Amino acid sequence: VLLLGTMLWAPWLVLHGAPLAELSGDQDFQLFLHKNLEFTRKIKGDVAVLQRIVCDTFQLCKEEELLLVRQDLAVVQAPLEQCHRRTFQAEACFSQIRDGLRAYHGSLAAVLELLPGHSGLVETLQLDAANLSSNIQQQMEDLGLATVTYPAEGLGPLPAFSSRFHHQVGGFFILANFQRFLETAYRALRHLARL
Repeated sequence: VLLLGTMLWAPWLVLHGAPLAELSGDQDFQLFLHKNLEFTRKIKGDVAVLQRIVCDTFQLCKEEELLLVRQDLAVVQAPLEQCHRRTFQAEACFSQIRDGLRAYHGSLAAVLELLPGHSGLVETLQLDAANLSSNIQQQMEDLGLATVTYPAEGLGPLPAFSSRFHHQVGGFFILANFQRFLETAYRALRHLARL
């Protein structure tokens, strides 16, 4: 195990921003990617269910209708610019996915307050986000990848909503942003699985 760990880690001493081509044939890494692609797909499905619940419960269904209200809210999108193909760097992308999942885990508390009748689903989503973040952190450590922590850019404590309506719209945008984040993360993991 120690020898395998050393062999997996050694290429990264030289290839700091390179894609993971050297590891693309590694069975453990491929297994990690495929399991977490499925996990990400499951989380996306759960977010979609919550989005439908918000649509049905509060008639908040279309983002373009809420853009003016959004300007008054402190709901931000977790960054994933390091996971786009032109700027792709494995360590940076994994770090941003991990940090974003942690941020959404926290912001889902606002959705939990909004949908107390669906607390089981929201809590499962929080647990899944935490587990996926931990999986990525563990894989980064196992591969000897440098872990980078990006500034949270406004993803700190939950926003204080000034009204019930703002809370509802805030919950809508937390879920919409999380869904976009997961789609980008999914594409990045799929890209790595195809290398």
